[in-house]
Amino acid sequence: MPLSWNEIKSRAHAFSRTWADTANEDSQGKPFWLDFFEIFGITNKRVATFEHAVKKLPGQHARTDGFVDLFWPGMLLVEQKSRGKNLDAALTQALSYFPGHCRA
Repeated sequence: MPLSWNEIKSRAHAFSRTWADTANEDSQGKPFWLDFFEIFGITNKRVATFEHAVKKLPGQHARTDGFVDLFWPGMLLVEQKSRGKNLDAALTQALSYFPGHCRA
């Protein structure tokens, strides 16, 4: 049964309070996303893969392979960074997986 808007709103408020002080991608990234999907009643096994292996486009980086932090095919690609890290680097990294969307 789908969740009501009020239930989603209540879960979102609880999520924001729980994760307000989150700072470390390595230790908190996966639990963060599992809890995020739970706002909507979605389990990660239904939709997402963590540390999904990918090939980067040639010439983008010294390494040609990488791992997407979270991948939901056709819906969402997440490159997460710890608090205080450059989010432009996350965007550049994410775009390096798509032909025609390169950003230096």
